[in-house]
Amino acid sequence: MKNIPYKDKLLFTKHLSVMIKAGIPISEALKSLAEQTKKSKIRKIIENIGDDVGSGKSLKESMEKNGDFDGLYLGLVEVGEESGNLDGSLEYLVNQMGKQYSLNSKIRGAMLYPGLVMAVTLVMGAFMSLYILPQLVDFFDAFDSQLPLTTKILLGVASFMKNYGQIFFGALFGLIGLIWWSNSLEKLRIFWQKIFLKIPIVGNMGLEGDLARFGQNLGILLKSGIAIDEAILICARTLSFLPLRQILMKVRDDLAKGKEVSEAIRKNGGKYFPELVSSMVAVGEKSGNIDETLQYIGNFYEDEVDATAKNLSTLLEPILLIVIGLIVAFVALAIISPIYGLIGSIR
Repeated sequence: MKNIPYKDKLLFTKHLSVMIKAGIPISEALKSLAEQTKKSKIRKIIENIGDDVGSGKSLKESMEKNGDFDGLYLGLVEVGEESGNLDGSLEYLVNQMGKQYSLNSKIRGAMLYPGLVMAVTLVMGAFMSLYILPQLVDFFDAFDSQLPLTTKILLGVASFMKNYGQIFFGALFGLIGLIWWSNSLEKLRIFWQKIFLKIPIVGNMGLEGDLARFGQNLGILLKSGIAIDEAILICARTLSFLPLRQILMKVRDDLAKGKEVSEAIRKNGGKYFPELVSSMVAVGEKSGNIDETLQYIGNFYEDEVDATAKNLSTLLEPILLIVIGLIVAFVALAIISPIYGLIGSIR
């Protein structure tokens, strides 16, 4: 459900799984869920799916027609219908979606604190630069004495902001808007994502999040009986970062040429797929349990994200406090020093 909150999609799948497992026909289960749903957008989607199922279409075809379900979801539903184990496939989906929801929440939660601090710092910095610092220029110009170096630096910044502050911040926010817009272009989006993945801590956490999705999603697709080439194609579309999607497409091409999955990942993975991944996949291929090995890889990187998320605020908090403290101390010293010097000369 691309246009519906992930949590609502998870609850819909969970309730549908329980009702089908209880023996309720799919059309009746969908009708019941539609009646219980308070949000009109979701209710309309469920009603449309129920009407299509009632007219003889499969659940997979009905969901695919709606256009709000991704390849992973549709693939597992199709496997469940063909095997006669739809409730089991939906349970797989509920479990997997629960892990994804938890993983995404951890990443967003870890980014919230530093993002909030940086946003507040930017707003306060812009306010001081445009309205406070320019007033200091005229104030200190009245001093008939030698000013300290810190005050001269601050006055230089204040003079610049007084004359060009609006242009500077207009250009800054324009650049941010341009970068935001450029994300809609695939080539530029890849460029910015590669830069993001190089950022210490947060970039690594984003990469580990995608590696967790790769292992868990590909593992569950293979366990459901979907062919490896189709499973990799579906899995690639569930990843957040385009550079990793491109790697999986190259892996898929190499599989068509007869290479093993581990060999293809080792060849194309570069700096994004660690040696651990290809080595573990090789072990899974030899033992015949590649699906379980992939899920182990996914769980491993999910635990890594969890550990990083818990430690991120602990790591960044002192750094942010030190940076902000140094800025405040510099401004205070630049303002107070010449005032003390003036008082001393009067005495």
